[in-house]
Amino acid sequence: MSFHSGFVCILGRPNAGKSTLLNALVGEKVAIISPKPQTTRNRILGIIHVSKKKGMPNGQLVLVDTPGVHRPDTSLGRKMMSEVREALEGCELVLLIVDVTRQFARDDHHVLEIAKHSGTPVFLLLNKIDLLRASKQKLLPIMDQYRKLHSFDEIIPLSARKREGLDVLLEKVIRFLPEGPRYFPEDQITDQPVRFMIAEIIREQVLLETSDEVPYATTVVIEQLEEGANLMRIAAAIYCERDGQKGILVGKRGQMLKKIGTAARLQIEKMLGKRVFLELFVKVRGNWRGSPEFVEELDWRRQLERLAGSGKS
Repeated sequence: MSFHSGFVCILGRPNAGKSTLLNALVGEKVAIISPKPQTTRNRILGIIHVSKKKGMPNGQLVLVDTPGVHRPDTSLGRKMMSEVREALEGCELVLLIVDVTRQFARDDHHVLEIAKHSGTPVFLLLNKIDLLRASKQKLLPIMDQYRKLHSFDEIIPLSARKREGLDVLLEKVIRFLPEGPRYFPEDQITDQPVRFMIAEIIREQVLLETSDEVPYATTVVIEQLEEGANLMRIAAAIYCERDGQKGILVGKRGQMLKKIGTAARLQIEKMLGKRVFLELFVKVRGNWRGSPEFVEELDWRRQLERLAGSGKS
């Protein structure tokens, strides 16, 4: 029996719906989501196991979510764009996702050029069609506009948030992929370590609870993680760049930090299926986004190497 498999890169501008699509296709939350642009800072793998019972070939689809394509002006931004380039290398297919509610702009052309120059087949995904219900006639001109710009292998309208069109997308992708091996075990849905996922859950709450520059000037580092049979103890540092940002994150009498911590703890407990004791600290590190060394240390792959070298978990 034939088995289709391959790596598929999701590419798009910030807030196009890449992470929402990833989570919807995987069926579980493997990437954090917020209304703020540039929520995703790393490559996120989501593994989909396709069964012939769904009327499709047996197969395994390895989706690679990427940071939103933008023009970087910090070390963090350059690292994010490096993540995009690395995701494109070795993939069999690119899913270029666009927000149909947003007018075509110079940044869309920039993303399209990256997809074209990847030398990889491209499916165009027209996302958020649920928001065009009152004026669906607007969809055809958008499709025609993109057809003139590139010969896409497929153009698929969908709504990642409403899960509309996902079965069509999944079938077209798995049939497009070549016959190949099973890259991951059937019970695995991501390659992310627990440490990274916990840090991302905490950062998600920061994104949801704060505004202005604060969300973009913050990152989270897990400083201690002790796992017991029924309880996991976690100590995490939220880094920001200025004392004023620290004041906002802590809040009056520590209320903001408590709110972030409580919401994050509940999400972590849901993910792990056990009780969690979560302790949060806020630390100031001036212009950390401009520090190549600090940004590189945030890479979970680098963190795992360091932990393995020290003999810690």
